[in-house]
Formats: sequence, structure tokens, C-alpha cells
Amino acid sequence: MLDVFYERFRPGFHFSPPSHWMNDPNGLVYYEGEYHLFYQHHPHGNNWGPMHWGHAVSPDLIHWEHMPIALFPDEHGAIFSGCCVVDWNNSSGLFKGSHGLVAIFTHADTCPKTGQPRQRQSLAYSSDKGRTWHKYEGNPVLAEDDLIDFRDPKVFWHPQSERWVMVLVAGDHARFYGSKNLREWSLTGEFGKGEGSHDGVWECPDLFELPIDDSGHSKWVLIISIGDNPECPEGSRTQYFIGEFDGNTFINDNSADHILWLDHGRDNYAGVSWSDIPERDGRRVMIGWMSNWKYANETPTGDWRGAMTLPRALSLTSRDEGIVLTQMPVREVERLRKTSMSWNDVTVTQDVPFTQQTNDGLLEIEADIDIRSGNETHIKFKSSGQNEMIIGYDPVCQRLSIDRSKSGLTDFHPEFACNHGASLVPEDGKIKLHIWLDRNAVEVYGNDGLIVLTDQIFPDAPIENVWISTNSGQVVLNSLHIHTLKSVPISNGAVEQASRGNDA
Repeated sequence: MLDVFYERFRPGFHFSPPSHWMNDPNGLVYYEGEYHLFYQHHPHGNNWGPMHWGHAVSPDLIHWEHMPIALFPDEHGAIFSGCCVVDWNNSSGLFKGSHGLVAIFTHADTCPKTGQPRQRQSLAYSSDKGRTWHKYEGNPVLAEDDLIDFRDPKVFWHPQSERWVMVLVAGDHARFYGSKNLREWSLTGEFGKGEGSHDGVWECPDLFELPIDDSGHSKWVLIISIGDNPECPEGSRTQYFIGEFDGNTFINDNSADHILWLDHGRDNYAGVSWSDIPERDGRRVMIGWMSNWKYANETPTGDWRGAMTLPRALSLTSRDEGIVLTQMPVREVERLRKTSMSWNDVTVTQDVPFTQQTNDGLLEIEADIDIRSGNETHIKFKSSGQNEMIIGYDPVCQRLSIDRSKSGLTDFHPEFACNHGASLVPEDGKIKLHIWLDRNAVEVYGNDGLIVLTDQIFPDAPIENVWISTNSGQVVLNSLHIHTLKSVPISNGAVEQASRGNDA
């Protein structure tokens, strides 16, 4: 029987596991009409434990069906993070003249000779749209005996060099390998020692090319997640690099000390993108684990633990400070809208705030705000209890922030309650905010996704009021839209598997 207290934090439209522990998204691939989401999963507890690959499928990135566990630990170790690709031309030789899915992942165990942790790369393959998986008999396919941290492969086909490329991480740098057949790999390059942030161990890389606006030019983006460092209040988070990929290694366009953060909130980690989205779609879509290693094992969610961010479409745009990544939830999210309310040209002062009762904890808010005549502006989400979560903008500091210090349950970790933010420069004296509020989280997108903040929250009662105010002067809500959203029930196509199940 489900605990009602903890189930109230179950998200309405963010993906969560049916039960037990979930962390990094894995194996993101589109194949024959389905988006696949695999994930790090401990099916026997709500803390990190022996890793399996959980599995779900979706026709639209919004409505998911839980599937049976895809990959189980075996004689080579637990199943750590990795990716999936479609082997369209059977370059692996695993599909007898057809095509299918190949998973490339990290096997993690202990070296019997040294007693040290050991991480090696292995394959599994599926000929039935990911329903059953078979481990490759030649596993592992890639090992580096001198590297303890050696994990999280992301693989893609590189047409210019007519081979598969693998990027993975080794503690403080990324390594690049090439292969013609997905089974035999050779080192082609390294990147990252002394580049970017090294506040924690490097994890979960991704590498892809994106067009820059409508310029006809493109750049490569290298995503690197960074593990928790007790000395850093941010905990685990994700950076990215802009540059070139020559088929062998990545070349950074920026100086080594130039750091670009993917998300300035506390709860977006290990994000990677879907492989094989059709060219006619044209999008690069990413999803991240909506938690933080600083407190991930302690969040107050009962017999389930972990959720994903909204899927986001990524773009590159050229700004004064250089080429930067922007991100917005995929357009399919609009299908969740249930009711909509709109206002135009609303003047807000300290004495006359804007208030709207919602009686619905699932919200999407679009706000175009003229901040030229006002001081700090607050958008507060208030519950029937004493909770409030505040999105703030300070025009003097040009800072967009989230304050979750009074957002509900916060005492499970001393660093959860906090106020944090990032720089957001107004455009013509205005800022645009696009906000998604779920039962357990908020995602804030500033100026069409130039700045993003993602945070978990655990309110003691449902959000009932939206409150917009300013400390002094006045701000004008040029336009404001509040949409209530439908909850997304996740159907459970999974069956209980007490043994190794379909894993051969």
C-alpha cells in the first residue's frame, strides 16, 4: 500500500520510477516510433545500490509506459551509465542482415587482482525494439587497466570519418575512441585536463553538433557533468563546452578557464540527449536527472526516489559574450495544458501586488515583465500552509534567483534550503520568464532559455496562490499567462522479475 504522505510528492508531469531508486538517464534513443528512456535503477531499495537499467517508452516524450528492467548485473559487474544507438547497417554483425538497438554501457565491479574498483565498457543488443536484451559474448569490449574512473560511454556515428565515435570520461578528462563495428575500439584523443571546472569528478559526457541561429554555421557541444564536492555548495551540476570535433578529439573555442553552466539550479544532473531522432524532426533533445548527489539519497519521497527534468530542445545562439546554449521544454509539453488565464498591461506595486488563486499545483506560467521602473520583483508560489517558493529578479544585480528556504520540507539536509541564482540581462528593459511548477519541482527559463534554474521542492500542502510583487516602484506585466496542467498517469507495462528475466 502506497504511503499517501510521500506519494503527494510524486510529480504530475515529470518522469519518475514506479518504485525504488532512480538516477542518471541512460540509453536515450528513438527507434521505430518510440522514444526509449533507460535509467540507473536499484529495484530493491530507495537508495543508490546495485545498478540495473530501468526502462520506459513513449510516443511523444510526455506520456510514458514503464517496461520491465532491461539490464541486470552479471558476472562482469553492475550496469552503470551508457547509451543506445540504432545499428542501421548492422556494422556490429549482431543482427543477421537486419538492424536493431545496441546498448553501450559501463560494467562496474572490483578487480580481483588489486581489490580496486574496476570499470569497463560492454555491449548488449536487442532485435525487438528494446523488449528483450542479450549481452554480447565478448564483453567487455573496452578496458583501460590503469584507470579507476572510466565510464559513461556516449556513442554516435560520425559520417565524415565513416566510423562510430565514443566519448567517455576518466576522472579529470574525456577520452575519444573510434570503431567500425561497435565491438573493437581504439583511442583517438583526449580533452579536458585543466579545462573548465574540476570541482568534482567528470561524468556523463555527450557530444553533438548544432546550428548557430540561422547563420548556416554550426558548432560542436561537449556536455560534462561534475560530481558533488563537499566544499562546493552547488553540489553536482553540469557544464558544457563549445568548439570543434575533428573526428578524433574535441577542440575548445574558449579559454581553458571559461566555464559555461547548463543549468544554474540545484537539481539538473547527468543530462544526455536522444540518439537517432529523425532528421525531419531536426531537434537535439536532452533530459536530466532532477536531483543532486549532495542530498539525493535523503529526499523525503518514501518508497520511490528520483525524477527526471522535462525533456528540453537545445539550440545555439550567438550573443555578445559568445556562442551559448539555450534550452526550452519540448513543444509536446503544451499538450498538458488544461485551462488558461491571460492578462495584459498589469501594473504591480508594493501596495498593489498581483494575486491569483489557482487551486491547482500543476502550473505553467509565461510572464513578460517590464522591470525598468521597479526594484526587486518576486513571483511567489504559496501553499495553504506556511510554505512559499520564490522566484526573484533583481534589476540592479541583473540576477534571476530561486529561494526555496521556506518551500516546505527542507531539514533532511543542511544545504537544501537555499537562495541561489544566475545573471540574466534584460532585453529592452524586459525579462521573459517561462515557469513549470510540479508537485515536487520548479523549472524556470529566462529569456527563451538563455538561463535555466531547476529545483526540487517538497511543500507541506499544495500550492494555492500565485503572488507577484515588487519591493518598490512598479513593474508592468506586459503579458501574463497561467495554464493549469493535466497530470500524466504512467501506465505500467512492466512485469515483476524476481530473476534475471529476459537478460540472456
